[in-house]
Amino acid sequence: MLLSRRALLAGASAGVLSAPALAQSSAWNRDAFLAAMRDSGRPIEISEGAFAAIQARRQPTLARMEAYLKSRFGEADPAVLRGFAELPREYFHYNYEARQASPSNAYETEAKPWALGFGSALSDYLGQAYMTQACQPKPDHVVLEIGTGSGFQAAWLSRIVAKQYSIEIIEPLGRGVQQIFAPLGLTNVETRVGDGFYGWPEVTGGFDTIIVTCAAQYVPPALIQQLKPGGRLVIPIGQPFRRGQFLYIYTKDEEGRVRSRKDVGVYFIPMTGAMMKTPAPAGSVPQ
Repeated sequence: MLLSRRALLAGASAGVLSAPALAQSSAWNRDAFLAAMRDSGRPIEISEGAFAAIQARRQPTLARMEAYLKSRFGEADPAVLRGFAELPREYFHYNYEARQASPSNAYETEAKPWALGFGSALSDYLGQAYMTQACQPKPDHVVLEIGTGSGFQAAWLSRIVAKQYSIEIIEPLGRGVQQIFAPLGLTNVETRVGDGFYGWPEVTGGFDTIIVTCAAQYVPPALIQQLKPGGRLVIPIGQPFRRGQFLYIYTKDEEGRVRSRKDVGVYFIPMTGAMMKTPAPAGSVPQ
């Protein structure tokens, strides 16, 4: 249920916007954007005209996304579209290595990835939309993301699911991104710096969904172990920095049997850490 306009404005005046409906209300204006950027440790300046131009591109982008998802899945999940609409993507366009924001790059007509620094990237919004819908997120789900990156994918899923966890292996990026959720009032996101190869074993009961946003050479056994019965793992698999990567979707039935299917071709930066050092267990590399 969307919060009232009065509640949203009260949150904005306190420096924290309440979720959901972050970007759909008049509470999300230039002043709120500047306050959120400042509170996340990434202060910038932007003119009223430049901010208004960014907002004018939001609805056409959402329409492109809806058409894209319909072409791929036959229908666009309303929850996926709503989650995107509730988030200000311009807030996530930031290069942490250069310490430079690029909000005017949000909602570009030709979707493409954008550099975050430290070898990481904000994936294009159509690719993120595809993976989000492929996860089949539900309101009661607990989700783990491997590869926090910009934080946008975790934030998007957090608008749909009950609890969102995310792990980033690149320490300066992970530390920086940890600061961005609170200023938007995103209270059901928990992140940490670590090696996603091992998952997040401390989460009792495991995960309904695990989404990997970097290319693995094989499926990390811990991720299969931490997947709940009835759960789904969405993971790109392929060699680092080479074409020929594919998205695979793994499912675990109530008896614990795991099945996989090869989905679309993709291209992601590689999963590093233990993935690069640990030989693939027998049967873990899909054919």
